[in-house]
Parts: sequence; C-alpha cells; structure tokens
Amino acid sequence: MVDIHSHILPGLDDGAQTLEESVAMLRIAAESGTTDIVATPHANVEYTFDPEIVSSRIREVQEAVGSLIRIHAGCDFHMKFDLIEDLFQNPTRYTINGKGYLMVEFSDLIILPTTDVVFDRMNSAGIVPVVTHPERNPLLQQRLDQLERWTRNGVLLQITAQSLLGRFGPTAKRVSDQLLDRNLVHFVASDAHDTEDRTPRLDLACQYVSKHWGESRADRLFRRNPAAVLKGEPLPAPDEVEMTTRRKRKWYQFWA
Repeated sequence: MVDIHSHILPGLDDGAQTLEESVAMLRIAAESGTTDIVATPHANVEYTFDPEIVSSRIREVQEAVGSLIRIHAGCDFHMKFDLIEDLFQNPTRYTINGKGYLMVEFSDLIILPTTDVVFDRMNSAGIVPVVTHPERNPLLQQRLDQLERWTRNGVLLQITAQSLLGRFGPTAKRVSDQLLDRNLVHFVASDAHDTEDRTPRLDLACQYVSKHWGESRADRLFRRNPAAVLKGEPLPAPDEVEMTTRRKRKWYQFWA
C-alpha cells in the first residue's frame, strides 16, 4: 500500500517529535503492509514549511530505517493567502515528489469564498489539489454536494483510514461511508501523527473498504491511485466491476 499523508518527520510539526518515534512509526507502517509513505509536514500559520529541512529529515530517517519502507516528500498545505501566492511561484516546493499533486487542508472555521477560483488556478497551472480528510472537517461534512462539484472540476478527495474505523467519531465515519457510496473518494491515507493513537496503519481500513465496496475499490484507493501520485501520472480509470454503493448486508450480519 501507498500512504500519501503522514506526519512522520521528527520535530517539524505536531507529528513525530524524535527520530526514534519516526522510526517506530515507519516500522508500524511497513509491518502492516505499507511500502511507500509521503511525509507531509504542515505548511500553515503555526508551522513554517522549509523543503530543504524536509529533504534533510527524510534523508536522516530513511538512513535510519534502511530499505524497510520508501519515504517521499510532500506537505500538508493550508489555504493561506501568502502560501497560495508562493505556490504559484514555486509549485514544486509543495507538491508530492515535486510533481503535480498537492495535499490541501481546510480550516475548521471557514471555507474561503475564493476557493473555487484558487482551484481553477491550480488546475490551469498543472497542480492537482487533493483535499485532505473532508470527512473530519465540520464545514465540509455538511457540504457533500459541494465536494461532488469540486471533484467534477478536477479536485480529488482523501479520507483518513481511522475515520472508517470510528476513531474520529460517528459523524466522520458516516460521512466517510457516504463519500465512498457516492464514489467521491480517490485515496485513503493514514494522516499518522504517533505510534499509539493516530498510527500509520492502513491495513484495517483497507480490509473494511474491501469488505463493503469490493477488492477492486480497495486496490484503487490504497495502491493504484496513490502510486500514480508518486509518479505524477494521471489516476488510472476505475475498474468496471467496482461497486458504486456498499454491499447489502444480510439480516443476520447486522453486527458487521
């Protein structure tokens, strides 16, 4: 599996704080089936994003874990005016592996009215915005139609693995299921921050998606789509056999 959203680099944000914690997180990821992981430290008002420091930390952590797992560069980009302007001047500074895909996180307090314009500018500049964990954002939770409209205009959506398992509460889980039912999800990622509570495990969520929406859907969300992101390639077309909605449960499977 390929994880395109994580906070595994030590001392850069609210994720891993030490090299030892970074290594422990990466061991958890590798042991649960992740082969590639993107380090996406925050770029926002609280944390300054410096790609040179990010590259240095990646080299340090990669050396510590060896060939256990491959680490890639990215960022958790917040929609802030000065960052947006710098993005268009230096797009590869923020995108995953310096290619076309950008992880975009929204504030829980406001969705800027100019968001559609910014997304259009991104698309015109060859940048593909990937909205991170909309199922956990209290504003976006209530705007599924807007999310669907964004996806029709080239925006992609990433939900958090643990949202599917209930870690972020019943609303986040329900919205995750609804987004999957509407076939609006393009990626499932860990958004890992530590080794205990918000871990980098993807396997349990992958099993959940496979069980309820089919193995082909799980393969696309956990493997094929994120692998294309690493290379900066277009996402592969969905398999024709993929299910649009959840499999219907039998009356005796009410606990599933």
